Amino acid sequence: MTPSTVRGLDLPTRLLSLMERGLWRHPGDADLMEIIPWFEDELDFLSGPERMERQSRSMDMFADDPHSDFFREARGTRSPAPLELPWLDVEQAVLIAVNRIPGHDCGLALDYRTDPSDPRVVGSDFWSDPVLCEWRVVAPTFSAFATSLGM
Repeated sequence: MTPSTVRGLDLPTRLLSLMERGLWRHPGDADLMEIIPWFEDELDFLSGPERMERQSRSMDMFADDPHSDFFREARGTRSPAPLELPWLDVEQAVLIAVNRIPGHDCGLALDYRTDPSDPRVVGSDFWSDPVLCEWRVVAPTFSAFATSLGM
């Protein structure tokens, strides 16, 4: 049976179902570009909770380094005010897709700040402003994202 949580967060039921049926896979670069036209790097979809857990640990490194504000990743429990976009609260996020080219440090994440059962999907935008990363909404819910991908 597939684990249903990553970093203590329940994965959306639809994502678990897609993974269990082998349907959670990259739709192709051209199709993804139509859905996220501002996202310039190629992505790999993370195939299961174990890979999501491992890759999501990278967010901790950026959140815990006071010199890494460029990535706009922080811990909500350490923030004096609620974190909102363009910042990502790494304690309320799970990476679901990451850069295909090592070192590019970009990705798509489930952002649980909006809904714990059907979180929004956000993406790191390094292209609109080369001075700072900006986390942007890709889809208002994971369900909407999966639908846009034809899943």
